[in-house]
Amino acid sequence: MPETLSIVVSIFGLIGLGYLSARTGLLPASAGDGLSAFVFTLAIPLLLFDTLATADFHGVSPWRVWVAYFLPFAALWAVGHVMVRRLFARDARAGIVAGAASVYSNTVLLGIPIIQAAYGEEGMVFLIVIVAIHTPVMLLASILLNEWALAAGEGAARAGSRMDAMRRFGMLLLANPIFLGVAVGMLWRLAGFGIPFVLAAIIEPLARSAGPLALFASGMALMKFGMARQINPAIAISALKLLVMPALVFLVAHAIGLPPLGIAVVTLTAACPTGVNVFLIASRIGTGEALASNVLLISTAAGVASVTLWLIAVKATFG
Repeated sequence: MPETLSIVVSIFGLIGLGYLSARTGLLPASAGDGLSAFVFTLAIPLLLFDTLATADFHGVSPWRVWVAYFLPFAALWAVGHVMVRRLFARDARAGIVAGAASVYSNTVLLGIPIIQAAYGEEGMVFLIVIVAIHTPVMLLASILLNEWALAAGEGAARAGSRMDAMRRFGMLLLANPIFLGVAVGMLWRLAGFGIPFVLAAIIEPLARSAGPLALFASGMALMKFGMARQINPAIAISALKLLVMPALVFLVAHAIGLPPLGIAVVTLTAACPTGVNVFLIASRIGTGEALASNVLLISTAAGVASVTLWLIAVKATFG
């Protein structure tokens, strides 16, 4: 319990400090934007590259990790989509935002620091297997579902829409530093290159800074989101994300025989609050921004309790 409490305090204490720094004006909004840009475009990609290039992946089955995580991901995306449409009378495109918000974890700004603190480099190996396809899966599903919803609303398929959607998907991936960090790390590893001492001396300090700075930047970023309408659906979606998603991932991971460390990591990753990319998707498709904003705030605030409970549960079960 003392170790779990220490992890929770360090994680959410840094988030709270970042939020208070922005809220009180101790640091200007531009500082938060700059810090977020540094974390997202440099520190986290270097951390992912370094881990992929040097970590021991022996005994890790990517396919089993993906099944354990993305089977519940797909099921609950559908549940969130249908729930918002049927219970809260929103349209199909708002349903896309709701579905993504129900399952898409903040794996970068929260997942990485949590897994680093709880399980170190051994746990990061399992997390990176998820991160490698987490954002691509969410982006591809969102883009294709939006194209389908638009075509259905117009009563006919739009010429070239699928090809345009795939082209946008490819451009988004090529412009995503997280994806590039993973891709370059994989290629570096497959090529059998080591990391020279001089390069390691530059990369490692930046990689070590990624976790704490990501948490602080995450707290500052919360100032951008405010509570608006769509409170009830946001609460329902947050409950799916924080409670149902990790429970299903835990059950599937256990059923398919992931090792204890793998079960712990995929469960904690699923328990993370909703990631900010959901708001970016809502902005891109032009609907659901208020819903996404509310889910980000509610799930992050409630995540203090839910992540603590899941961390206690997996630590008590697997150590």
